[in-house]
Amino acid sequence: MHAEDQDSAEPNRWEKPDRWHIGIIGGSGLADGVGLDDAQEITVKSPFGEPSGPVTVGKLGGLRFTFLARHGAGHRIPPNEINYRANIDVLKRCGVTDVLALSAIGSLREELAPGHFVAVDQFIDRTVHRGHSFFGPGLVAHVSLADPICPSLAELAAGAAEQVGATVHRGGCYLAMEGPQFSTRAESKMYRQWGADVIGMTAMPEARLAREAELPYALLGMVTDYDSWREEEEGVDIAEILEVMHANAATARDTVRALAAALPERRPANPIDRALDYALITAPAGRDRQLMARLDAVAGRVLG
Repeated sequence: MHAEDQDSAEPNRWEKPDRWHIGIIGGSGLADGVGLDDAQEITVKSPFGEPSGPVTVGKLGGLRFTFLARHGAGHRIPPNEINYRANIDVLKRCGVTDVLALSAIGSLREELAPGHFVAVDQFIDRTVHRGHSFFGPGLVAHVSLADPICPSLAELAAGAAEQVGATVHRGGCYLAMEGPQFSTRAESKMYRQWGADVIGMTAMPEARLAREAELPYALLGMVTDYDSWREEEEGVDIAEILEVMHANAATARDTVRALAAALPERRPANPIDRALDYALITAPAGRDRQLMARLDAVAGRVLG
């Protein structure tokens, strides 16, 4: 927590301040083009390994923002090799209060056209080779993930995108696949039958870990293509995806600026801020001290 973000009365060190500090997870060029005041690039270490790269911190409209490029500088890390635990841990160590993810997604519905934005509200997780939890043997925890998205933050993000001219769909189920290959036609059709609306490779376990870290999380997906369920069309073409991504880049930057302007002056308390209140199952006497030390940022509020 930074000194200028504290009120005159010193709060509990583990309680969030009533000032916003938004963490943005997105593309590598997003922070450079958004127009941050007092921008600084900082390397932050995590006990969970190497994050995707340094963070860029600064202010927009007087509010603190921290940016992290999910795939690293120059998009060097594939989605199945991202250290999601380190990324969320680093944002927590920076004092972030809430996280907005900006991600490219494929569409599984005709009405969700390339160029549109989707404020996701549910997930189906098909990833298999990633660190899905900060907790483990020696310190077991179970957080509620029935509603994985923070509705108030999602609405603020959707409204900001609309304000800058984007076509926004509120609500949608995101199918998280392992990648890095795109889905087969059979898989794409199956995902549609399951009720998924969009597909991507990065939102899980990102959203799971944000909940364990007591960080309200929202995802604004940018539709780049129709997935391979349309029989009359060729499969997913990376060149077309990149073209739409570049076209959407300015809208993404404008959305972040509009979000900064739309946030209420004071950040209200959020139930997700206390997601770990009843989540720890392991008795204090049986807890692994080394794991507890690694969780000093993520779970320090409940570990003491």
